[in-house]
Amino acid sequence: MFRKFFNQKRIDKGVEIEDSIMTITEKEEAIIESPFERRGLYFLWLAILGAIVLLAGRVIYLNFYQGNYYNEISKDNRIRSIVIKAPRGNIFDKYGKLLAGNTPSIDAVFVPADLPESEGEKKIIAKKLSQILEMNSGNIEVMFFSQDSKSLNPVLLKENITRDQALILAEREAEYPGIKLEKTAIRTYDSGPIFSSLLGYDGKITQKELQENPDYLMTDYIGKSGLEKKYEKNLRGIYGATQMEVDSLGNAKRILGIINPVVGNDLILNINGELQKVIFDSLSGILQKNETKKGAAVAIDPRTGGVLSLVNLPSYDNNLFARGISNEEYKNLITDPNLPLFNRCIAGNYPPGSTLKPAVAAAALSEKTISESTIINGLGGALYVGSYRFGDWKAHEPNDVRRAIAESNDIFFYTIGGGYGNVTGLGMSRMKKYENLFGFGELTGIDIPGEVKGFIPSEQWKLDEIGERWYIGDSYHAAIGQGFVTATPLQLANFTASLANGGTLYSPRIANRIKKNDGTEEIINSKIINSNFISPEVMKVVREGMRMTVESGTAQSLKSLPVAVAGKTGTAQFGTEGKTHSWFIAFAPYENPEIAIAVIVSGGGEGNSGALPVVREALEWYFNH
Repeated sequence: MFRKFFNQKRIDKGVEIEDSIMTITEKEEAIIESPFERRGLYFLWLAILGAIVLLAGRVIYLNFYQGNYYNEISKDNRIRSIVIKAPRGNIFDKYGKLLAGNTPSIDAVFVPADLPESEGEKKIIAKKLSQILEMNSGNIEVMFFSQDSKSLNPVLLKENITRDQALILAEREAEYPGIKLEKTAIRTYDSGPIFSSLLGYDGKITQKELQENPDYLMTDYIGKSGLEKKYEKNLRGIYGATQMEVDSLGNAKRILGIINPVVGNDLILNINGELQKVIFDSLSGILQKNETKKGAAVAIDPRTGGVLSLVNLPSYDNNLFARGISNEEYKNLITDPNLPLFNRCIAGNYPPGSTLKPAVAAAALSEKTISESTIINGLGGALYVGSYRFGDWKAHEPNDVRRAIAESNDIFFYTIGGGYGNVTGLGMSRMKKYENLFGFGELTGIDIPGEVKGFIPSEQWKLDEIGERWYIGDSYHAAIGQGFVTATPLQLANFTASLANGGTLYSPRIANRIKKNDGTEEIINSKIINSNFISPEVMKVVREGMRMTVESGTAQSLKSLPVAVAGKTGTAQFGTEGKTHSWFIAFAPYENPEIAIAVIVSGGGEGNSGALPVVREALEWYFNH
């Protein structure tokens, strides 16, 4: 347009004017066009400057205000340490028979930080997983939402999943972000019900246990009872780790390094596994024959205090707990009126009956209330104090202390316990003194948890707790192991062992040594609780009485055994229906004892018909093998 205008001017006014006008027109054109170019550049530079400012501000914000947070996130998303669990140490009997080992297993776990952020997505995953793992989707959701969403610690979803379940999860890994498979091992117990009373079991750690053991993981197993609990720190291995580079979803990209795990230490026991099975089968048979359900047996090596056998009936299969017990299975155990989870060997409080008489005899001889030649009349089978009658289980001829032990003469022990005629009785305080020395009313310190003390009363105790003074009849009952006196089968076995070895009371040990993973061994010695508290002369008289029990007393059925045996029957009344517990204690060989044993058949009648046959079978097998 402008060019056309100026061309017209040039025609009208000549060439000179045209050249001048042309020069002006180009300048004007440049002036007119230049502002548009300059304004465009201005806005461009302004935009670039703004972007730089924004980027710089963001960088400053991220570095100075959010730097630590994103630094940690980036590290976690880049390198992660994945635990390699260490196998738990094995448990063997004294001859190397495996009692507790490990079987490979797979757990389904989830990492909270790797789960989707959306609640909806989490619920979708929970629903899908519930179908694969046969779990309630609501329970899975609760687990998902109850965890810290930033936590990288794996949380157990389901333990010991099947092979098919593991394969499905592995194939569909991309569909389930945050869900992982964790290789582990579960305990397998040989002949579970036979050894569960001493081995106990391990299981998944609880929140309470995790608080008490902060170095454990939420997916760890831990000893719950028995040797598994007592020696947890020894049996547990040292975990290794794989340093893994992962993406933001937690998926492994490459391995950066491996720290190998260290297997746990092995535990070697004093237990004779075959003897344990023999006693278990024998006691089970007697319980069935006598139509009773409960019994216990403990055998100890009197030379060392090592526990050779510890049998508890009824029992339970500890493999149930190791593989993950169902609610129904657990309910059946805890509602069983015969209490299979209750360890009678160490926690059953029973009146010991006549098995306590050797201790009372030792007290009377030591205190010189009688001598080994003192004769006490059987009084026709009953002793009277005023209008009160204290009967014997049968009428006995006059006895000395040896014969009184052998025939279990109640009149004799009433007399030396509470006094009668010209014999001054021990009284409860002196009986308690010696019974405590023999370990009654005290913990033995055996190396499994749950032991109780039993109970030896005192005159003051009765006054304080019952509000009555101590009567002579209380001393009579206590002298024959009745009344308020109670003891555990373990205490009776340990007492018998101290009689066998001449007066040394050990703290029994089930474990013999720890075989460490570095090749060394740590011996677990039985500590001496008490020794030399009864003179050899007194001990000799008591032992002779127990030997006479077998030779001509209440346990003559043991005479046919291949070695000389010493023992004592016991029949202890309980409840108000006239029922009795059947007891028997014994040691053998008589001259150089290798084994001391105590057996109780709860509600099993007389000692020589309930418990004694179990002892006979156990000793017969032991000395023939």
